[in-house]
Amino acid sequence: MTGSGSLSSPLCTWIVAACMSVTCAKESKYALSPPSSTTGNRSRRRKAAAAAALKCNSNNKYNNYSSGMGGGGPSLQGLVSSCLAFEPCSHYYASNGLLRSNRKLRRLHPPALSGQAMAVAVQPTKEVETKKKPHTKQKRVVVTGLGVVSPLGHEPDVFYNNLLEGVSGVSQIEAFDCAQFSTRIAGEIKSISTDGWVSPKLAKRMDKFMLYMLIAGKKALADGGITEDMMDELNKAKCGVLIGSAMGGMKVFNDAIEALRISYKKVNPFCVPFATTNMGSAMLAMDLGWMGPNYSISTACATGNFCILNAANHIIRGEADVMLCGGSDSAIIPIGGLGGFVACRALSQRNDDPTRASRPWDMNRDGFVMGEGAGVLLLEELEHAKKRGANIYAEFLGGSFTCDAYHMTEPRPDGAGIILCIEKALAQSGVSKEDVNYINAHATSTPAGDLKEYNALMHCFGRNSGLRVNSTKSMIGHLLGASGAVEAIAAVQAIRTGWVHPNINLENPEQGMDTSVLVGPKKERLDIKAALSNSFGFGGHNSSIIFAPFK
Repeated sequence: MTGSGSLSSPLCTWIVAACMSVTCAKESKYALSPPSSTTGNRSRRRKAAAAAALKCNSNNKYNNYSSGMGGGGPSLQGLVSSCLAFEPCSHYYASNGLLRSNRKLRRLHPPALSGQAMAVAVQPTKEVETKKKPHTKQKRVVVTGLGVVSPLGHEPDVFYNNLLEGVSGVSQIEAFDCAQFSTRIAGEIKSISTDGWVSPKLAKRMDKFMLYMLIAGKKALADGGITEDMMDELNKAKCGVLIGSAMGGMKVFNDAIEALRISYKKVNPFCVPFATTNMGSAMLAMDLGWMGPNYSISTACATGNFCILNAANHIIRGEADVMLCGGSDSAIIPIGGLGGFVACRALSQRNDDPTRASRPWDMNRDGFVMGEGAGVLLLEELEHAKKRGANIYAEFLGGSFTCDAYHMTEPRPDGAGIILCIEKALAQSGVSKEDVNYINAHATSTPAGDLKEYNALMHCFGRNSGLRVNSTKSMIGHLLGASGAVEAIAAVQAIRTGWVHPNINLENPEQGMDTSVLVGPKKERLDIKAALSNSFGFGGHNSSIIFAPFK
């Protein structure tokens, strides 16, 4: 169209007619197809529509668009804009027979509205401005409080001092008669006081996994220096709870089944809510009035780590300033915990020598020892912690999780899932392999699991000089969904104190293992640069989280 921009050119005529047809199509399904269906009528009506469009445009103010390309006529852009901007005149409707035969349709669909709508929708306007999100420095997450309920004590310092001394919390089960079972030992909590932490009424009704969770959660707050007065100053919409459980309220549910054998009227009305894994977090949030992120995660024995990592991510994304996170479990009961694991032959049967039953990496290991308890960490956004003058124990650097996608209970033979998880955790945290010099391993004292994890660790960190590896489970057993959180507390305590706890019962290490990386039977001094804590669960759930001294 460089030479001529005449309105009478076939191309322009077609464009104008098409534009007008689009406009009128908004008014009625009959605009492009008149009532008559014959081919001749259709052709004549199209020609009439084009002629009417040109006549309308000859008097329209938009026909003054200039192409600026040497021609005196309007440009293609101008024609299209004008076609879509103005309202068709009566000549167009007359040519289509709309004035004569479709007055009812026009009353139902006023043309002015559709014309205006097309003008707004299609007419060129200012370029859309997209607001770019301002670049912000990633928020840092720190640990400012610890709460623990365990077979070795219910205070972080008592718990860790017992670990450093190599004390075992494994003993004969006393909660019920287990003479009929092939395993009669566990890391059982013999007693715990709820005074000042949970009301007597609730303590009597709720399952122990929930009881341990509430106590550990409130102790983490107290340890973090968040008093009642300070609680009033917190933005509770940005305070959350994310504490999970692998097994939930199995005791409450089991009691309900026993009551049902007598009558449904004997069933505890709280059996359902108090059995669900999410209710512990919910009850703690209700007690504190915290309205931020609140839920639970259940990924078997990896639950604690999953909860810690997700809680930290809420802080990093700015969705929370403070998060209570971790895990809790209490499944040492005839059904489920003990009976179920005995049935699948996963538990140690060293009943006559319980303190030596849990022995990760030892050639004579014969299964894991079940434990119970809860671990809760108080995570906080760095600037928020500084502002209130909190005591910072360590910094949470990051972590990751993967799935083996291999077997319900067995780890992948090649350890690929664990290796991938560790490498992703390092990448996400910005930590080099060489900087990791302490690993709190998942090592449960099972024949297959211990060796697969060890091989994966050597694949990733085998060249690290000064690397130290231990297993908290050698002294407290396997706390299931609480294990990751309790072991994370052990890792943070190692950073705080500069001491790593021993591996007890490691008398005959598995053949082919480099025992120089394993902590011996006594505690050891270690200046930790970065600490890795692993947790793996049935279903192939892998998780790795990383802590470091705060600098």
